[in-house]
Amino acid sequence: MASSGVALCFTCFLLLLVSFIHASSLHCESESSSSSSCTNPNKHPLVNGLSWSFYESTCPNLDSLIRKHLKKVFTNDIGLAAGLLRLHFHDCFVQGCDGSVLLDGSASGPSEKEAPPNLSLRAEVFKIIEDLRAHVHHHCGSVVSCADIVAVAARDSVFLSGGPEYKVPLGRRDGLTFATRNATLANLPAPTSNATVILDSLASKGFNPVDVVALSGGHTIGISHCTSFTNRLYPNQDPVMDKSLADKLKLTCPATNTNNTTVMDLRTPDLFDNKYYVGLVNREGLFTSDQDLFTDERTKEIVIEFAEDQSVFFEKFAEAMMKMGQLGVLTGSNGEIRGNCSVRNQDYETFLKRYEVEDVEEDKSEL
Repeated sequence: MASSGVALCFTCFLLLLVSFIHASSLHCESESSSSSSCTNPNKHPLVNGLSWSFYESTCPNLDSLIRKHLKKVFTNDIGLAAGLLRLHFHDCFVQGCDGSVLLDGSASGPSEKEAPPNLSLRAEVFKIIEDLRAHVHHHCGSVVSCADIVAVAARDSVFLSGGPEYKVPLGRRDGLTFATRNATLANLPAPTSNATVILDSLASKGFNPVDVVALSGGHTIGISHCTSFTNRLYPNQDPVMDKSLADKLKLTCPATNTNNTTVMDLRTPDLFDNKYYVGLVNREGLFTSDQDLFTDERTKEIVIEFAEDQSVFFEKFAEAMMKMGQLGVLTGSNGEIRGNCSVRNQDYETFLKRYEVEDVEEDKSEL
């Protein structure tokens, strides 16, 4: 009798365990609003100072404040989603996710914005981040950093474009300095780079080939300037590029120095999906750095897997973004919470006075 009772209890335990696992699976599916798998934030180690619930008491509505604002922005121009995602990349890869890419230049030198790789960042995205900062600070006070706002805005840009939902660890502080031109150039490989350059550059930051291919999938939305890929058209066409695509691109980009633009993903340019990889398999990647991921044996099979299974791409992209979002972060008492994303707090008073003078002079000119 005792042994049968133990067996019965053990059976009950197994049934409860199976029910719990099944319920957890259903919860994961219901939480996800996209076709991505539900990412488990607990399996990703966090940098000291970051937390999954950092603003739980100080700004509990942070996510909804940012997402609602961006929904309105994207209703008018969904192309800005790609711009915000790219801004996060360019912030994190240079000297860490510290909002330094947002800073204006100073007497110490030109800003990161003015370095060649960042000249093509859309001016509107800097305004969007500052508008979000003002909106969030109005509701919560000056407790949320510009660096955190950039990270959350990038995540929402992906999600609102049809991509995966993933959690963003928060608690970043804003940097007090910006990187030099040379440092910016050294940390943002050019689109003309081959796979070896890209893999080596990102490996130095802790990314493996799967991460690299997944992060490159950010090119599934957005546009590119002709100057980023005309090296593949002139003086001779890159034989790797699909000929019909090359012929079309030559109409858009009739010379090496044209300032025209074209979409990065020919199939679904405004939808965050896996069609970027389908394009690479069909030799329709724009950049050398993109197409070479399919040419290089180290990354080819990863490209094929992502082209065939969007859910795998979404899962790996979310994981790589969580890893990237922790690069070189400032936490605790390091850095600051800027009162204006483009200016350090110690320069903010001077910043305000400058605009007050400009407003007075403008008023006088209208008299």
